Amino acid sequence: MLRRSVIAAALLALAAGCGGDDEAGSGTLTVYSGREQELVEPLFERFEEETGIDVEVRYGDSAELAATIAEEGENTPADVFFAQDPGSLGAVEGQGRLAELPDSILNRVDERFRDPDRHWTGTSGRVRVVVYNTEEVSEDELPTSVFDVTDPKWKGKIGIAPTNASFQAFVSAMTLSLGEERTREWLEALEANDPKLYDGNTPIVEAVAAGEIEIGLVNHYYLYLVKEEQPDAPIENLFLEGEDPGALVSVAGVGVIDGSDEEDEARRFVEFLLSDESQRFYVEEAEEAEYPLVDGIEAKEGLPPLDELRGPQLELDDLGPQLERTLELLNEVGFTT
Repeated sequence: MLRRSVIAAALLALAAGCGGDDEAGSGTLTVYSGREQELVEPLFERFEEETGIDVEVRYGDSAELAATIAEEGENTPADVFFAQDPGSLGAVEGQGRLAELPDSILNRVDERFRDPDRHWTGTSGRVRVVVYNTEEVSEDELPTSVFDVTDPKWKGKIGIAPTNASFQAFVSAMTLSLGEERTREWLEALEANDPKLYDGNTPIVEAVAAGEIEIGLVNHYYLYLVKEEQPDAPIENLFLEGEDPGALVSVAGVGVIDGSDEEDEARRFVEFLLSDESQRFYVEEAEEAEYPLVDGIEAKEGLPPLDELRGPQLELDDLGPQLERTLELLNEVGFTT
């Protein structure tokens, strides 16, 4: 569970004395990755092979890594922050800890999916969905909005991951698009519906596949991860329509830490993530089937086109300043302690 101290550290940059020990210009790139190891480790390994640059990776929750970078300040050993969501990147940007990126990098990605102030860029796209058990739930029983999951018929049958960055970004998007009062009402109704709480998206999808729960709120690509291990699992994704908050279109993204001793290597890493080869990785090799963001690279067959998906209409950059209040709100409602 996310502790109050983590919430405070994320935004107030409390000193924690976690200073880095790396020597300047060590030739080793240090990446703080809020992306799960199983998802992105092949990209790190490929970057090392192609460039000869050693990469040291610190994996963790995106919000907690953002807090760590704030705590470490100028002493952080991090050169790159590779985050699961824009909110965590925005929190680090708000501390003045991200360097501006050049046009040669930014122009690879549509403006919709990058920071208008040039401090971070999306690397892959994801969509919030409702994953469901096809043996337990018929299509005509499915919710048509994320607000429908508070119906008593789903009591004890829904899974969420309130400490996960993608869930937090979704709650932030709901607040920005509909206001805090409506978001609090929904969270309280959801809490009263006795949802099962999980540490991440993959356990939710696995629980749906096992019949432990009937539906779950996740990012779309985790279904593919579970299907890789359980090809006959009775699970499907429901893409909600229109501007429903449960249809948030977001990104994983990356930024270069301002003042990094390895700034050239860090920018080279960002360029690598946006290369055609790396973007095709999400389509041709990766199990999770995220959306590529570079023009000309088509998404995995069977996924709805990214430009046809709407979700709540907001600037992804606004998710960062909202993160503090979202974490507090989740705590107040009782989803975190």
